[in-house]
This record gives sequence, structure tokens and C-alpha cells, in this order.
Amino acid sequence: MQIQRDYKQAILGKYPEGVVIVVAKTPEGRYNPITLGWTMITSHEPPMFAISVGLTRYSRKVIEKAGEFVLSFPSGEMAEAALFYGTNSGRELDKMAEFPVATQPTVSIDSLLLSDAVANFECKLVSQLETGDHVIFVGEVLASHQHEDEDTKRLYTWAQGYKMGEAELSSD
Repeated sequence: MQIQRDYKQAILGKYPEGVVIVVAKTPEGRYNPITLGWTMITSHEPPMFAISVGLTRYSRKVIEKAGEFVLSFPSGEMAEAALFYGTNSGRELDKMAEFPVATQPTVSIDSLLLSDAVANFECKLVSQLETGDHVIFVGEVLASHQHEDEDTKRLYTWAQGYKMGEAELSSD
């Protein structure tokens, strides 16, 4: 049975929630990562993902100007980097210089792959939609990459307050 609750209380039922790190190149030539919680597959043919970025975020402007981005599904080992990239602005800070992680070159766009991520997807921006206080960006996947160790576990937020960790999937 459902009971009516305030939105702020009911939405807590969404946890655990997967996180992603999106990387786009700034007009100044820096690679700017941002950690996001809202992403989804929107199409298999052609493959597309949607991400949601706050209107006031510096990364919103970076993605719009770049017209492309890498969508990375970070591993559990990347929790500290994900927290840093999600709680600091790239407006005045070079986040990759301040908190470096292993990277490798992309093959289809001008960005970086996060080497320790479970998977990376190179995306060309094909659409965007303003929704309240966020913008949904839709990217078509031009190239896909997976960590060579298929047992690498994905990073999730477990609750409010940036509590993050790996997901342990049941074999049942």
C-alpha cells in the first residue's frame, strides 16, 4: 500500500543510484569532468544516452559549446575522484590537474576516456531540452569502450550526503 509523502522524503527511495562522470573540453582547452546522478539510455538504434545537468553548472555551458562529451561509468575505485568532480566547479579550477586520474585518448571526439572506469562512451550532442532547473542533453554514441577487467565494479551513491561505494550484484 502506498501512502502520500512529501517529495523530498519519497525521493530517497531511489537509492542506490548509479553515478556517471561526464568529460567535455572547455573553450580554453581543459578537459572538465562533472559527476552526475541522472542518466539513461534513450535509444539502442542508434545508441544514445541522456544526461541531466543543472542550469547554473559551468559544465552545462562547456557541453553546449563542445557539442560532444564522454560518458563514463566510474568504478568503485574512483569514488574519491567522483566526489571531487561533483563537488567542485571547473569555472575557476582545472579539476583534472587538481585531482588527476588515469586517462587515455578518445577515438571519435576531442575528450578523454577515464581508464579505470567500467565503461566509457564517446557521444556527439544531438539534442537538448530545458526541464525546470536542469538541461537534458542527448548524445549519440560514436565509440564505446569497456574496462579490460570485466569484474570491475560500478560506483553507486547509497544515500544522501555523498555516500558512495561499489555495487555487489547477486548471481541469483
